[in-house]
Amino acid sequence: MSLRTLTLSLLLTLLAFGPLSAAIGVPVTPATTESATATEAAALEAAREYTASLKSMTAKERRTLKREQRRAVKDALENHQDASTNTILLVILAVLLPPVAVLVYEGELNNKFWIALLLTLLFYLPGLIYALLVIFGNM
Repeated sequence: MSLRTLTLSLLLTLLAFGPLSAAIGVPVTPATTESATATEAAALEAAREYTASLKSMTAKERRTLKREQRRAVKDALENHQDASTNTILLVILAVLLPPVAVLVYEGELNNKFWIALLLTLLFYLPGLIYALLVIFGNM
């Protein structure tokens, strides 16, 4: 078995089986009913306090508060990116075609793409490593 085939099979195995803690078998303990009840009670108390604070506000203050809350939710939704899914897809693409993964990640033809292409053409493994460094370098 060549080094290239061994490396590729190792990477695909790691991607298929997920994080190491899952492979080792670290037990995951579910939340106890007491802590869940305490959390629910705290949430209900916070909701009561919020309702009471709304009743003590004037109509103009309530409108301003609601507007700020809607703006905050809208900003959070616009800025949210599903990084885990994008990263997994980029890693799979990097394993298959490292220069294309760099191109998709960068969004343009730049020096990083040409370096990845050159490294991949010289030998596959340096191109793969470079593509993974580009993808995970900003995290």
